[in-house]
Amino acid sequence: MTFATAAWLAVLRGIPRARFAVPCAIMRADGRRPDQLRPLEIIPHYQKHAEGSALIKLGDTWVVCSASVEDGVPAFLVGKGKGWLTAEYAMLPRSTHTRTKRDPGGRGKEIQRLIGRSLRAAVDLGQLGERTIAVDCDVISADGGTRVASITGAWIALAFAIQKLVAAGKLADTRALRPPVAAVSVGIVGGEVVLDLPYAEDSRAEVDMNVVGGDGGALIEVQGTAERGTFDRAQLDAMLDLAGEGIRQLVAVQRRVVA
Repeated sequence: MTFATAAWLAVLRGIPRARFAVPCAIMRADGRRPDQLRPLEIIPHYQKHAEGSALIKLGDTWVVCSASVEDGVPAFLVGKGKGWLTAEYAMLPRSTHTRTKRDPGGRGKEIQRLIGRSLRAAVDLGQLGERTIAVDCDVISADGGTRVASITGAWIALAFAIQKLVAAGKLADTRALRPPVAAVSVGIVGGEVVLDLPYAEDSRAEVDMNVVGGDGGALIEVQGTAERGTFDRAQLDAMLDLAGEGIRQLVAVQRRVVA
């Protein structure tokens, strides 16, 4: 199978308005409704050598996600019959308008801890055996939402890695893999609650929030900040509702890609 025929294309267009009545009278600068995700494309098995990998393109944010399987676990887990999952995150030097250093810095380290926490909710470490899955998320083009795109793409890489362990006879079945985990950004821009913010919106948002969730609406992590002013409980509920709808759509794509 050629690379082209192996690629799955998932472009979300014309997403129906959500039931929770987010105001949709305005159109955003990129032509989307407030409750609409950016175009999404996922190319599975993007890296030849990784046990699992995918390139996720969410608008102009592109992230290469890989999952590598290694025998052994950290010292605190030796002899306990459990596995471990860790994550690293980095932005390549020209993923942004100006060159950035390869050192992830404080922001990058905080993001990679978020990715690790999120994905550990997606794997049964007791079923993994004494193995470590190392997830790498490398941003090659950044336009807002790099951490949420990383989490969404990394779950796909993780799923492929576990499927490969089963195919190789190293695991009896895929019970180590839990239901999908995805993430999305949401915020308030110009007084409107909007989904999936590109950099142009994120940089001027009154409120910026990242939401990580699982199948069926369960929340894993919520990071929200009022960049300018404050937000009330009704706005918080509206943002969480909108994020939940976005995660539901992302999970549907994840399931199709790994099926």
